[in-house]
Amino acid sequence: MFADFSALTPTQWAIVLIAVGACFAFSVWSILDVWKRNFESPTEKSLWMQICIFIPILGALTYLFLGRKRGSLQ
Repeated sequence: MFADFSALTPTQWAIVLIAVGACFAFSVWSILDVWKRNFESPTEKSLWMQICIFIPILGALTYLFLGRKRGSLQ
């Protein structure tokens, strides 16, 4: 049922940790970018924030391509 993680080499562990760290950093970046931008309504800002938090990678990608254009920097 579960993978045998003890079979991973140190190099494979490094690759996994770098990939997870990059995904985490991308999600955090999108959340912080939503936080500092002004949107037309507070509801829109709240919606983008929720999307980025509850659907981390997909939400961050969606925000990058669709939401970022809608907000302006403060």
